Amino acid sequence: MGMNKHVIFWSITVGLGGMLFGLDVAVISGAELAIQKLWHLDSWTHGLAVATALYGTVVGAALGGIPADRFGRKQTLLWIGISFFVSSLGAALATDVNLFMLFRFLGGLGIGASSVVAPIYISEIAPPEHRGKLVISFQLNVVFGILLAYISNYLLQGGDDDWRYMLGMVALPSLLFSILILFTPETPQFLLLKRNDQAGALKVLTLADSDPEGTLKRILDNAKAQVKKEHLFSKKFFTPLLLSFLFAFFNQMSGINAIIYYAPRIYELTGIGKESALLSTAGIGVANLLFTLLGWYFIDKIGRRILMYIGSVGYIISLGLIAFSFYQESYALVPIYIFLFIASHAIGQGSVIWVFISEIFPNSVRASGMAWGSLTHWLLAALVANFFPILTENFGGTFIFSLFGVMMVGQFFYVMFLMPETKGASLEDIEKQIIVH
Repeated sequence: MGMNKHVIFWSITVGLGGMLFGLDVAVISGAELAIQKLWHLDSWTHGLAVATALYGTVVGAALGGIPADRFGRKQTLLWIGISFFVSSLGAALATDVNLFMLFRFLGGLGIGASSVVAPIYISEIAPPEHRGKLVISFQLNVVFGILLAYISNYLLQGGDDDWRYMLGMVALPSLLFSILILFTPETPQFLLLKRNDQAGALKVLTLADSDPEGTLKRILDNAKAQVKKEHLFSKKFFTPLLLSFLFAFFNQMSGINAIIYYAPRIYELTGIGKESALLSTAGIGVANLLFTLLGWYFIDKIGRRILMYIGSVGYIISLGLIAFSFYQESYALVPIYIFLFIASHAIGQGSVIWVFISEIFPNSVRASGMAWGSLTHWLLAALVANFFPILTENFGGTFIFSLFGVMMVGQFFYVMFLMPETKGASLEDIEKQIIVH
């Protein structure tokens, strides 16, 4: 079983990119109120400062596949690590809001690119029987990173410059990730298909695969069969394009990123003090991790649709209760409702999204299909994070949480009428089910 040792090390190393992604995404929740006060930002500039990383993420997700195809998965992941390192130090040391936004944008590029490149690397290096769980391990790492950010925000609070330490903390794991990437190989697919390096590919496969010669032949045969170039935006792929767009749309219209980014602020709106708000936010991270682990355990056992039904019902109940609390102005139970919301997200959307989107596109357009789903997801995430403070200020919590709840009723019907079950089916069978030839 020599292969497993290597594959596990490589997958864990690349999965650390997910941890950096989670850290970078959530660490801002501890800093956003401080920077608003420090630089006297109005609602618009403040929303923009928080969302800048997300706009970077949109660009990174859209373009991340290009260096991965041109320079290699490994090289791109190394650059991603370096961009995290530079952006976290830069944002921590920023002297004005424009510099702060510039460095946060750079970090966002890294997040977006890692959400496309890391799952591609893991799926290319992992043996088929472990691929699903190893790809979800990237999502688990994201959730673990979010939890770490919340805990470090809680531990580092106190003093005017605490937010600088919160943001600068991300530099340490970024450096570790960049060093570990130097010890991982390029994927056999890239070496064979882009570099025509059979000897190099065979060397990696010998470490990672029980039948290196057979796998080498399969990759080459598959490449020969796919000479015809197919374009993602053609009538043939309308169904997976629509399915992935709606999946990503509902993911963000649940309000998940509004809650992750502005959790301490939402708690403070409900009258909990700053320290308790940061501690309750760490509780969000724990709930997120536990229920993502449950999703990871069940996804191949009970299927994608059942998890999505559980998540949708949980969303509708929790968002309804949060909206009602704001309407009645009685906030004592809001932290519990938010935990219920996070649990519903983690076991449903959080666990299923990247697995489902990577399954429903055929081989010929899988990378560009993944980029399309990722791009939709991040663009909506940026818009929600940007406009949440303005909408809350103008319309109040009742309106906005009711709106998210209504959207989740839409998601329930999406699962019922449109979403196919992909559990246990081969990628070829899924293609026959979804694609009209």
